[in-house]
Amino acid sequence: MKAMLCSQFGGPDILALESVRNPALRAGEVRIEVHACGINFPDVLMVKGQHQLTPALPFIPGGEVAGIVTEIGPDVTTHIPGQRVMAVTFTGGLAEEVVAPAHTAIPIPQEMDFTTAAVFQGGHTVAHYALKRRGQLTEGEVLLVLGAAGGVGLAAVQLGKAMGARTIAAASTEKKLACVMQNGASETINTSTEDIKEKVKALTGGRGADVIFDPVGGDQFDQATRCINVNGRILVVGFASGRIPQYPVNLALLKSCSIVGVNHQQFFVTAPAHAQADIAELLRMYQEGLIKPIIDRVYELKNAAGALAHVGERRAIGKVVVSVRA
Repeated sequence: MKAMLCSQFGGPDILALESVRNPALRAGEVRIEVHACGINFPDVLMVKGQHQLTPALPFIPGGEVAGIVTEIGPDVTTHIPGQRVMAVTFTGGLAEEVVAPAHTAIPIPQEMDFTTAAVFQGGHTVAHYALKRRGQLTEGEVLLVLGAAGGVGLAAVQLGKAMGARTIAAASTEKKLACVMQNGASETINTSTEDIKEKVKALTGGRGADVIFDPVGGDQFDQATRCINVNGRILVVGFASGRIPQYPVNLALLKSCSIVGVNHQQFFVTAPAHAQADIAELLRMYQEGLIKPIIDRVYELKNAAGALAHVGERRAIGKVVVSVRA
């Protein structure tokens, strides 16, 4: 099969379209004919060798896919060949075929296309797990979303509105801020010209945010954690800035706030029944028009390096997809 192979760590341009062996199918897995692969910031970090869970070389990047089941493991009873599914794979998605744990392969609703399905789990399921399970966001609370124009950030903005929160969205350009306003933000912060702490304090009468959704880390984390409300929850989703910040724990003591880690991949493994229930809830919200992945750009498989560069350079507004099959 054809696949984009990473044989050495570096920038996206080191990826090469190669002919490789089809992956072996093991117990508990399904084989998927890949039609589309969603590109996320962790993919960029893995190619650079900077992700905390970077696989051994060589490997095929791409952690979420949409396609058609062509074969099932001998012990799999939940899927059948010919079924359209979206799946979390961690790696291997930038290829014509991939295998995935059966419990992560979710049937695609009839009204959802492969392009949308390929980015649903990497955006909305992560944001939903963060806000509902980890942040326990409730109606009327103030939600601050950093990196709000990215794929997972926009998902958090949409879900914040659907959950009845007052959402303050932070992004770096006016174009990005216009997009987040169209997707449910109540107010915005331009991180290129405005101080996050001061703006949140001004918007909330000095109270601060009840929940902070942070896929960025770095300087924005440092600013945002100083505008958390009493009993607030700071959700650590990722480090798109490239810097893992250090937190002075005396601030947690002063505000009685919580630093909460968000590892959705672990949630799939440790609580599969809850994960399945959450996805069912999200698919109902999608069918009701409350949420929808925003697709920024679609690349062909041979141009997948461009897709990773687009995400890595933070040019995307929403999600980036690689179309593997026409």
